Amino acid sequence: MAFVIVGGGHAAGQAAASLRQEGYAGELVILADEPHIPYQRPPLSKQYLAGEQGIDRVYLRAEKFYADKDVDVRMTARAAGIDRDARTVVLEGGGRVAYDKLLLATGARPRILDIPGAGLPGVHYLRTIADSDAIKADLAAGKRLAVVGGGYIGLEVASVAVTAGLSVTVVEMEERILQRVTTPAMSAFYHALHGDAGVTIRTAARAEAFVGTDAVTGVRCADGSEIPADIVVVGVGIVPNVELAADAGLACEDGIVVDERCATADPDILAAGDCTNHPNPLLDRRLRLESVPNAMEQARVAAANMVGQDRVYASVPWFWSDQYDLKLQMVGFSADGDTTVTRGDPEARRFAVFHLKDGTLVAADAVNSPREFMACRQLVGKRVDAAQLADPLVDLKTLLG
Repeated sequence: MAFVIVGGGHAAGQAAASLRQEGYAGELVILADEPHIPYQRPPLSKQYLAGEQGIDRVYLRAEKFYADKDVDVRMTARAAGIDRDARTVVLEGGGRVAYDKLLLATGARPRILDIPGAGLPGVHYLRTIADSDAIKADLAAGKRLAVVGGGYIGLEVASVAVTAGLSVTVVEMEERILQRVTTPAMSAFYHALHGDAGVTIRTAARAEAFVGTDAVTGVRCADGSEIPADIVVVGVGIVPNVELAADAGLACEDGIVVDERCATADPDILAAGDCTNHPNPLLDRRLRLESVPNAMEQARVAAANMVGQDRVYASVPWFWSDQYDLKLQMVGFSADGDTTVTRGDPEARRFAVFHLKDGTLVAADAVNSPREFMACRQLVGKRVDAAQLADPLVDLKTLLG
């Protein structure tokens, strides 16, 4: 019996650990196309980029773990195809790895801007350890950084860079930063936060070209203005890595299509993490999530089902972002609500915003408010009194019933 996992991120590492926890004792192979054992991606735009964490703390588990658990981690082993009839993974450069069960944890890659100057030295994307190392090598006090994209990754990089003494400008094509993921009020809060730190934010500004000859020297916007830059970091979203599955004839639509058990249409192939388009019975719709908790939980579900159990994935999505000394924790999707209630004081940079629909809590955004966040993870889906949510003297745990 041989189980094979394709990927090197959270889902791959967690699936391997869960398979051993579930009692699987057969051959277990991880095919990671980078020269690293499975690792975490969030620190790459935060603590690792800032030099506050070393590489050992980025790895999901120590190398000794895989040796102790008899997990064969093959680094720089890129899967080039799947032969479903022969039940083998074809490796780039030759070679095959046979499987009885295969888990695709292929993750995602940065969306590339196809504009003039895109290949200039100094233009960076951030997804891998190598990407973070390259950006870190370019960060130096006094340099000018342009961040294209006002989402979480771009803003996290901006916070690290301005703290390190760089001059930072964020270029966002939408009317506000974080427009796709949060409310106007939260966007305004983070806009002011970055402004207070010295970051210049330009909204409704589209990057039209990267300027320079031997290296990038600026970003030209659609209105003709040019932002000087010694370094550019582009963060305009990610694209799920579905090519391996699609070429094997598996259904893909904004991700590898799986059911609530993380299974594809092929009973011997499952998928987990950022690469999946999966149903969420709690939200009654299909999703593709870019979320560490989702990757970890799907990996656990997939592992259980690979060893013959019958486990269903059903979790309320949650996320986090670290910028400066603030931790933003989110559960659910704010866009699902029709009413908002705020507890705490945004001016004090410690507050929570609750989102309700017809009196039912559907989401919450908590800034430096971990207690409120933890309570709301259990309150989502329950009817709650708005006045009690707003009252800081009311312990949210008492609302759990």
